[in-house]
Amino acid sequence: MSKTWLKSLLAAVLLVTSVSSLADMKIGFVNTERVFREAPIALAAQKKLEKEFAPRDADLQKMAKQAKDLQSQLEKDGATLSDNDRRNKERDLANLNREYQRSLREFREDLNLRRNEELVKVQDRARKAIQAYGESEKYDVILEDAVYFSPKIDITDRIIRILSQ
Repeated sequence: MSKTWLKSLLAAVLLVTSVSSLADMKIGFVNTERVFREAPIALAAQKKLEKEFAPRDADLQKMAKQAKDLQSQLEKDGATLSDNDRRNKERDLANLNREYQRSLREFREDLNLRRNEELVKVQDRARKAIQAYGESEKYDVILEDAVYFSPKIDITDRIIRILSQ
């Protein structure tokens, strides 16, 4: 026998062994985006954030309405106001707009920071649930990011149910 034929035979045996080992693997897939959107713990975190930031959001809306009303008043009465009154109202409007933009930027930064904190908590709980489920159901691997996955291996609903308990 030639060495190349022997190498080819050995490669074929290794390939068949690897493929048969893969066929015995138990693989699962979890759509983590769905988990973060639908799991009760994720929904509770979202509600918590909404409640926490509702007062500041209301203040921002109030400030925006004040600026809009002042702008409307300037457009309506601007021609009849004295130069000094018009300049004062324009200055007030500019200050209010600046304050609104600053407050809005701080609001968004704080909200994003808190959202990330809550997301980390949800991720930790989800990962623990996925790991526990994988161990109890004897999975070889559970993926959470894939270009394609077959619905046969999708265990997202089961993970969401576990997180509901």
